Amino acid sequence: MKKNKVVIVGAGMVGMSYAYSMVNQGTCEELVLIDIDKNRTVGEALDLNHGLSYAPRKMKIYSGDYADCNDANIICITAGATQLPGETRLDLLHKNTKIMKSIVGEIKKTNFNGIIIVASNPVDIMTYVVWKASGYDRKKIMGSGTTLDSARLRFGLGERLNVNPKAINAYVMGEHGDSQFVAWSYALLGVQPIYQIASKKDSSISFNDLDLIEDEVRNIAYKIIECKKTTYYGIGMALAKITQAILENENSILTVSSYLNDEYGHDDVFIAVPSVVNENGVREVIELPLAKEEKEKLDNSIKIMKENITKLDI
Repeated sequence: MKKNKVVIVGAGMVGMSYAYSMVNQGTCEELVLIDIDKNRTVGEALDLNHGLSYAPRKMKIYSGDYADCNDANIICITAGATQLPGETRLDLLHKNTKIMKSIVGEIKKTNFNGIIIVASNPVDIMTYVVWKASGYDRKKIMGSGTTLDSARLRFGLGERLNVNPKAINAYVMGEHGDSQFVAWSYALLGVQPIYQIASKKDSSISFNDLDLIEDEVRNIAYKIIECKKTTYYGIGMALAKITQAILENENSILTVSSYLNDEYGHDDVFIAVPSVVNENGVREVIELPLAKEEKEKLDNSIKIMKENITKLDI
């Protein structure tokens, strides 16, 4: 039986929240931690191992190095500078580009032939940097995209409608950042369009509420950063879900940062759009016939990504 092995590059709060989520969910069989601070990964591995008797499956967890990437199914890059209060994700652009190029240089020295997930911000651009620097198959590289934002959206809608967020199918698209938007024309509660629910006179949610929820989803990270310096639990769980979709060949639809090859009229960019994810990476990008306003928002988001990419040395 093929062993499911995941390597995490970056043992900060995001990386370790991701690791902790996978341990609690039994996502993989082997988990390797890599960080510039070797002592930290030794301690984190010990700490995680001490909880294995309460975990749903046996796992091998240890501090490693880039040689451990040789036979890994997935490498998830969470390393990078942290977004500080007052900073946007795009403010991290140049600092994290240097870090991504350094990490990719080390990965390329190995025989790695799996999937790379990028979680470092600004994630859509960092995913592009990893792809360009690596020369790997674009379908085998994806960013965490708006998987977290879409979960935040479902949580907000679930609260307003008093339903389980799992009953909601709604997606945030575009940049994982300030130019993101909700594809409301495809937002559903079960099989009922959210817009249809909001149009009813006796509805518990209004169109104004939808605007407020979208704005809250777009800006909630700033509030979390103000309160506790950084965000990590939500993205850790989102990364665990992406990993599960790959390792279990789920063909799940997730809003990961995917490479566009003429979909939505764009190419040579990674952006968050609904995509089918399986053991081969991004099996396909789902091209939705967006409403005119939504398409304009996606075009604008991609324009911002491309303008920033031109500033980079890659």
